[in-house]
Amino acid sequence: MSNYQAPAFLAELLHARSPSGYEAEAQAVFDRHVKPAADAYANDALGNRLATLNPSGDPVLMLAGHMDELGLIITYVNKDGFIYFDTIGGHDLSIISGRRVIIQTAQGPVKGVTGKRAIHLMDEEDRKKVPKKHEIWIDIGANSKKAALERIAIGDVATYDHELELIHGSIGTARAFDNKVGAYIVGETLIRLSRDKDRKKLAAKLVSVATSQEEIGVRGATTAAYAVNPHIALAVDVGHATDHPDCDNRKFGETKLGGGPILCRGANINPKIFDRLLKAAKKLKIPYQIEADPRPTGTDARAIQMGRGGVATGLVSIPLRYMHTPSEVVDLEDVERCVKLFVEFAKGLEKGDYAHW
Repeated sequence: MSNYQAPAFLAELLHARSPSGYEAEAQAVFDRHVKPAADAYANDALGNRLATLNPSGDPVLMLAGHMDELGLIITYVNKDGFIYFDTIGGHDLSIISGRRVIIQTAQGPVKGVTGKRAIHLMDEEDRKKVPKKHEIWIDIGANSKKAALERIAIGDVATYDHELELIHGSIGTARAFDNKVGAYIVGETLIRLSRDKDRKKLAAKLVSVATSQEEIGVRGATTAAYAVNPHIALAVDVGHATDHPDCDNRKFGETKLGGGPILCRGANINPKIFDRLLKAAKKLKIPYQIEADPRPTGTDARAIQMGRGGVATGLVSIPLRYMHTPSEVVDLEDVERCVKLFVEFAKGLEKGDYAHW
């Protein structure tokens, strides 16, 4: 395990900077790795990537993993060149300050640091407070508004400058496992099926979609589900590993890093699809975990299930610690297990089977 290496496709997706609405870098990675393996390949007005294998197959199976991530969008520059921002996606305001960031500009990347008033300059009451967004800024070393605006523009976006690093064996940390692992899994599933010696036995039409704008309301998945019009769909995202301190299993359930993909049950999940995922995991003898969610999930599965006349939908999650922080933690063995699970699921579908119940 000491020589473990992350797959190049996944590593490149994790390096790509792609806040919601600004997914171009992740799109380029998906294009480079997945397009050559696909029978048909398309993009759309929301920036989704739709890769198709076996286009005349039946049923239509859609795999969805979102490629967007959290970010900051520049909204104002003051007279001294300090940059103010709004957040893209759900940030914990207590951890934004003191971070190195990279701003994407028309001229290329600009490096900066998020700043706020130092603790030495706060009174006792201020030290207890979480700073508000307008009390944090980005410092790019400019000395005036004019100097800053020569390098950046209103509407440019920034991401944390935290890259993938393996910290022990297959355990890695990165700023955007949520949800570059999902985009990787759906793309890698198509790649492997395209190379499978038994590919001719694949009954389903497979459409692997790297979706956009999930973090701000599952927007890419909404339009992609309408366009693909699948019979069956699997969404893949990250889920909370609850195996760390200060996480009450009575409230949050019991899932762990390295415990295998998490299979979701609940109203958002077609029961036949859940059963087939469970059957596939057992056939492969891979570890798996189960979570229960009584309502529409906060994932692409929420939008896909309600597409057109309804879609038989499943959701699989990769256990992750410290979600929506600059240093999310994942066991990459769980990612590999999920790819194998999706390949097996796709190969097991039969013509005319739409999982109606």
